[in-house]
Amino acid sequence: MLYNIIMYAYQAGVAVYSRFNEKVKKMWTGERAAFGVLKKQVDPNAKYIWFHAASLGEFEQGRPLIEKIKKEHPDYKILLTFFSPSGYEVRKNYEQADIVTYLPIDTVANARKFLRTVRPIMAFFIKYEFWYNYLHILRHRNIPVYSVSSIFRPDQIFFRPYGKQYAAVLKCFSHFFVQNDLSKELLAKIGINDVTVVGDTRFDRVLQIKEACKHLPLVEKFIGYDETKSAEGNTEKQRPVFVAGSSWLPDEEIFIKYFNEHNDWKLIIAPHVIAESHLQQILQLLKGKKTVLYTEAAEAEIADADVLVINCFGLLSSIYHYGDVAT
Repeated sequence: MLYNIIMYAYQAGVAVYSRFNEKVKKMWTGERAAFGVLKKQVDPNAKYIWFHAASLGEFEQGRPLIEKIKKEHPDYKILLTFFSPSGYEVRKNYEQADIVTYLPIDTVANARKFLRTVRPIMAFFIKYEFWYNYLHILRHRNIPVYSVSSIFRPDQIFFRPYGKQYAAVLKCFSHFFVQNDLSKELLAKIGINDVTVVGDTRFDRVLQIKEACKHLPLVEKFIGYDETKSAEGNTEKQRPVFVAGSSWLPDEEIFIKYFNEHNDWKLIIAPHVIAESHLQQILQLLKGKKTVLYTEAAEAEIADADVLVINCFGLLSSIYHYGDVAT
């Protein structure tokens, strides 16, 4: 089958590229180590619920469901897998999961070995995750599989005349919990009706974050925020604040252009990638703006800055609390 040929070719490509790219190297190393992690940590007498997220953003969409299951059904164990280092490296110590690891590449051999080792009683795939071999073997073993916060578009391969073979992967799911009515309509056109429109679980996560956010004194200095006065209804913000969370260069090229032309807002950028090369690209886009990096910011200068760039992980969820508009 063409898909399996592509997977083996992809696996070979990752192995080669890992020699030249640190992020790919982490992914390749993690995938190869995954079976060792599972062999060491899987309890053969436990019942596992498997959650798979490609990266950190998808994890955040699945997180409310993970924590609800963990709270209401503590007798089940949670296995959490990631495809990308940007998810695994940040959440490898996530306390609500009993095991966190990379997902081995979707070959037939890997899928069989993975599922024989874990023996999950159900599985949840977040948003765009449609791994052909894993899903078909799960279906063959009569293991319920749910797609959470998924969203579909007419231009996806599933809905093209030439994509009928790959669209069969969607029939492996027991139920879809989709974000909008269009997704439900598209699935119905290819004969899939076990679908519920529930919206985006990110909103549930935002409400959780609002309740659990921590104070960040440097950010409060940047926006001119005085919590005491704000509680009295007298906000001390100098200007409204736009928070660009987990942004990529194409996003930054759009919104930074706007903020370069408008001085009535303050801007906080928390880029998805915090490599030095990407930070330099952001700084080059910001023209005539006083910009500071979070890890290098001094209280004396940060209040007068126009832009704050978050060049570290773990703060974004609390930073949203300070924004007037966020993306």
